[in-house]
Amino acid sequence: MKRLFAAAGWIGLAALAGCKEGVLDPKGPIAFAELQILYNSTGIMLAIVAPTIIATLGVAFWFRSSNRRARYRPDFEHSGRIELLVWAIPIMTVLLVGSVAWVGSHDLDPKRRIESTARPVRVQVISLDWKWLFIYPDEGVATVNQLTIPVGRPVTFELTGSGVMNSFFVPQLGSQMYTMAGMVTNLNLQADHEGIYRGLSAEFSGDGFAGMRFTVHAMNDGDYAKWLADAQSAGRALNADTYTELARPSAAVVPITYGMVASNIFDSIVNAAIAECRGQRK
Repeated sequence: MKRLFAAAGWIGLAALAGCKEGVLDPKGPIAFAELQILYNSTGIMLAIVAPTIIATLGVAFWFRSSNRRARYRPDFEHSGRIELLVWAIPIMTVLLVGSVAWVGSHDLDPKRRIESTARPVRVQVISLDWKWLFIYPDEGVATVNQLTIPVGRPVTFELTGSGVMNSFFVPQLGSQMYTMAGMVTNLNLQADHEGIYRGLSAEFSGDGFAGMRFTVHAMNDGDYAKWLADAQSAGRALNADTYTELARPSAAVVPITYGMVASNIFDSIVNAAIAECRGQRK
């Protein structure tokens, strides 16, 4: 029996070890608020799950064949108290969980700006086959499979896709968001701690899906300014020709930095997808 409990303990520790760098290890206000909703919902549901399990075990123990004190009542038909208990607790659970989800979904609306005195960073995201393109329109730089953001400043994302539907997700920052060709979705996130976080595609999109990952570098203002200056000095330019080359399917792409970005390239990508869609409908 001791070995059984020890094995169960080690299995539990191994399972909890997988929580590192995931949704249970939040590094920003959005991810932390989502974790609170998860905890609140779990606690509310345990209010019915735990008593039900205990009652099931208690009934099985009390009505065992060796218990002579248990009364056999084959003519039992109805109990108002039991009916009230059976229906009231689940109804209250559904109402409470629904309220938590409803309030949380409005408070964490992806389009809602994060309140902050710091100027937000604007990033345009394009999902490609099978890589991620990040454009900083205000700074005039772009990166592939590497997202760099300052700590303590909100980041406003505009997301679109070049082909099949995809999903942008940084588990430790929260709120995955779909990317679709010809459409622009919005997302607001923030990192409160310096570090390197993993980002990924949460929607299967073909052969190179497994390698469609990116790295998020959250830096202090000084390091972010230095990175930005280094990026702006990069010799590569992102224009229509380089984008066409980049958009070709490729997997496990190493990070790339573009020091110059053609104006309105994000809008042109969205408009091109809309025009292609309209052409297919005719």
